[in-house]
Amino acid sequence: MLEVKNIHKRFGDNEVLKGVDFKVEKGSVIAVLGNSGSGKTTLLRCISFLERADQGEIQFDDFRKDITAVSKPEIRALRMKMGFVFQGYNLFRNMTALQNVMEGLTTARKIPEAEAKKRAREVLDKVGMSDRENFYPDQLSGGQQQRVAIARAIAYNPEVILFDEPTSALDPQLTGEVLEVMKKLAEEGATMVVVTHEMEFARKVANWVVFMEDGVIVEEGTSEEFFSHPKKERTRQFLQKTETG
Repeated sequence: MLEVKNIHKRFGDNEVLKGVDFKVEKGSVIAVLGNSGSGKTTLLRCISFLERADQGEIQFDDFRKDITAVSKPEIRALRMKMGFVFQGYNLFRNMTALQNVMEGLTTARKIPEAEAKKRAREVLDKVGMSDRENFYPDQLSGGQQQRVAIARAIAYNPEVILFDEPTSALDPQLTGEVLEVMKKLAEEGATMVVVTHEMEFARKVANWVVFMEDGVIVEEGTSEEFFSHPKKERTRQFLQKTETG
């Protein structure tokens, strides 16, 4: 479905991605783990073309190309297949929850307003935010804002949803709210790539876990294999540190 090969990305003298291969199968939930600075977010941003990779290939369904040669119209077409949920919500402060979800539908996808409103209300209901559709972001808690952001990401039925640390700015109670919504999406068969520090989510909801360190993938496997029988010493050290930390 979605695959990138030999992805390299450098910021000045700092090589953040050092030849990463990453594959997403339809219906899979992939948790990407690693310490800060390991390259997790940069990988997600290169896949979605929020950053331009310096080298590599991308394949999405029947589309295959050198990732550095993808044109702007092609990037637009690829992004139409992806939903992205940011760490900091990225909601428009001057728009209500309903308007935030509708914006991408009416502006980017040219969906008629009545249809967009109907769809926006459906996804707000799905994330438990129907009663807050006329609230502005500043009137919502962090967890509520993130649930609106998830509604916005799923409103146009993307083929894959990319989550970049969706709970890292939230306290434990609000984290639980958001993870519950993500768990429900997973149960409904959504294809998800989740950069996260939430080990319990990775263990119980993800069916594939990727561990990154220093710009490379150190180990990957099913969540059962990864947590119960890690093969690499660096993986074992990481897991031990997260359990004791």
